[in-house]
Amino acid sequence: MTTCRAAPAITRLVTAVALVLLGICAATCAGEVGRGPVYSVIEIPFEGPTCKATDVPARDIEFWVRFRHESAGPEYKVHGFYDGDGVGGREGDTFKVRFCPTAPGRWMLAEVHSSAKELRGRRQGETVTATPSRHPGFWLVDRKTPGGRWYKRSDGSHPYIFGNTHYAFLSRMTDKGPRPGTIADDVAAGTGFFNKVRFAIHPCRYPNPKAKPFLDNAGKPTDDGDYSHRPNPEWFHERVDVAVRTAWEKDIIADLILSGPDTRQARSILRAGKNKGDATPILRYVAARYGSYPNVWFCLSNEWDIKNPNYTADEIKRFGAELRRCLPYPTPISVHGRPRVWPKELNAPPAWNDHVIIQDKIRTLARSADAIAASHAAGGGDRPVINDELGYEGRGDRFTRDDVVEGHLGAFLGGGYGTTGHKPASKKGHYFWGGFKPDEHTAAPHLAWLRKTIDRHVTFWKMQPIDPADVFRGAGKNCRAMAWPGREYVLGTREHHKGFAAKLPPGTWEVRRFDVIAMRETVLAHEASGRLTFDAPASRAVLFHFKRTRGEG
Repeated sequence: MTTCRAAPAITRLVTAVALVLLGICAATCAGEVGRGPVYSVIEIPFEGPTCKATDVPARDIEFWVRFRHESAGPEYKVHGFYDGDGVGGREGDTFKVRFCPTAPGRWMLAEVHSSAKELRGRRQGETVTATPSRHPGFWLVDRKTPGGRWYKRSDGSHPYIFGNTHYAFLSRMTDKGPRPGTIADDVAAGTGFFNKVRFAIHPCRYPNPKAKPFLDNAGKPTDDGDYSHRPNPEWFHERVDVAVRTAWEKDIIADLILSGPDTRQARSILRAGKNKGDATPILRYVAARYGSYPNVWFCLSNEWDIKNPNYTADEIKRFGAELRRCLPYPTPISVHGRPRVWPKELNAPPAWNDHVIIQDKIRTLARSADAIAASHAAGGGDRPVINDELGYEGRGDRFTRDDVVEGHLGAFLGGGYGTTGHKPASKKGHYFWGGFKPDEHTAAPHLAWLRKTIDRHVTFWKMQPIDPADVFRGAGKNCRAMAWPGREYVLGTREHHKGFAAKLPPGTWEVRRFDVIAMRETVLAHEASGRLTFDAPASRAVLFHFKRTRGEG
C-alpha cells in the first residue's frame, strides 16, 4: 500500500511542538478558522503529509471533522479530501474540509480525526462563524406532501424543477476540437431557463488531450475510470469545482453523474478495477468534495443496467449505501437506468436513494404523466420522481420543440419533474458538449415560462394525480389532472376540445388558462362557483388552474 511521505525529521519535530502548542491554545484561545453565511460552503485548509502523484491519499488517508453548533444542537461529521497543492497542482500537502453551516452562530471543530498523524487533532477546538442568510438551502423530500412526491428547500419553499443535460461539458471539447468559453459561462447560460443541470464528472466521449480526471499508478493523468481511487486534484479543482460552485452561486442544482454516460472508461468509475473493485475511495472523495454544497445531487450511474460495464442492482444498492454513509447532509441520491418503470429490485431498507430517476423519452402528455405515476408507485410511493431523459430536442431523437414541451407538462401532471437537452445528432450538441443557446434549444423558453408559472400560481406540493373525470366532465384519455381536494385543481390538455365542465366544490373559484406553447395566460373567471363550462384551445400543452379564493372546501 502506498502512503504519502512524512516530513523530514526537523520538520516533524517542529510540527510536533506546534501541535502541542495548538492543543494548549485550543482550550484557551481557539481562533476562528472560517466565516460565511448559512448555507454557504466554508473551505478550511489543513496542512497534512506531503503526497506525490504516485501516492493514493483518497484511499489511504482517512480524514474527517466533527462540527458542533454552540447550542449543542446540530452536529455534522464531514469528510476531508486531499487537494494537491491547494490551487490545482497534483502534488503537495494540502487537505481540505468543506463545511456548510445550517444555522447562524459559532460552530466548533469538536473532533479532528485522521489516520495521518499530521492531520490528527489539527485545528481541533477552532471555530467557524455562520452569519444569517436568505439562501434557501438544501433540497429535501417533503414528507408532508402527498406520497412524499415533492421536494422542498431548507427554508420551506417548494420551487418546481426542470433540468437540462450537458454530459461531457467539463472537457471543453467537441468532435471538432476545443470549445470556446468557460465552464462557468456554460453553467451561467442556463440561468433563468433551468434550475438543474446534469453532467458527468468524466469527459466520456470527448476527452481533453491534457486534463484528465484520474492518475495512473505512475502518477500520469488518465481517463481510465478503473483508477477512480486516484482522483486527479487538477481536474476536480479546475473543472468540477468550477461547475458546482457556479451552479451554487446561480442556485442551480448540479446533478453529478459518477459513472457514465457512454464509454468504458467513463463507466468504470464505480467498477474501480485497479483498486480490486472497491469504489469506496471515489465515493468518499466526491462526498467530501461536493457533499456540503446545498445544490449538489448525485446520480450513481447513467444507464446502470446497460452498456459496458454495467452494474447489478445489489452493486448499485451497495454504492448508494456507502455514498449515503459518507455524506454529512441529506443530499439527493439516485441512479439512472434503461427505459422502463423504476425497477423494484433497487428498493432496499434502509433506503439509499431519496428520489427515483427514470429514462423514458415521451412526446405525449398522458403517457408522460403515467410514466411518472407508475414509477412513483414502483419506488415505494414515498419519494419524488424525475424523468431525466424525458425529451431531447433536435434531429438526434427527432423531438420537436412542442414534443418536449408537451412531455414536460405531462411530467408535472403525473406528480413529478422532467429533464431535457438539445440533441442535433447522436452524441453531439448541447446535451454532450454544453454551450446552451435558447435559439437552438427552442423548448427552453417555454419550459422556463411553465416552471415560473407553476411557481407563481400553483400550490403543487399539496397536490397529487387524480382521475380527471372526478372533477372534469368531458376530460378524455389525453387529459391528466392533479388535486388539492376542495382547494385547488389543475387540468392538462393537448388538443382542441369544446364542452369541458368543472364540478367545483363549494366556494368561489379563480380560473386561469395557461397555453404553454403560446406562452399566454388567460383569466377565465374571477368568481366561478358550482359548474363551470370551458373550452381547450388547439394547443399541445395547456394547463388549466382552479383555485378556491373564498368559502369552505
